[in-house]
Amino acid sequence: QVQLVESGGGLVQAGGSLRLSCGASGRTFTTYIMGWFRQRPGKEREFVAAIGWSHGNTYSADSVNGRFTISRDVAVNTVYLQMNSLKPEDTAVYYCADASYWRLGPKDPSSYDYWGQGTRVTVYS
Repeated sequence: QVQLVESGGGLVQAGGSLRLSCGASGRTFTTYIMGWFRQRPGKEREFVAAIGWSHGNTYSADSVNGRFTISRDVAVNTVYLQMNSLKPEDTAVYYCADASYWRLGPKDPSSYDYWGQGTRVTVYS
């Protein structure tokens, strides 16, 4: 089993920045892709960004492209989401997820085996 714990969420003014972290523990040697999803109020959970664990290939949603950057530190089993130029519509609970192999691609939540409990991000104007 893999346990994921997100941190770094909080309250931020529009235009500001936050850096989310997700630390993984347990059976992490099976990790293939790690991703970030978010759930905005009244909306379904949606893809934000993902990264291939071995080679660092990245994917991102059009809604955050150019503002959010995903990265990882393999040595400490941690994935990051640097969020810049935040907008009120970025307000959501952000979830970290881990996939052990390729299923439906990095953007589909069904590809992921493990999920964290989420960290809340609130952006005010």
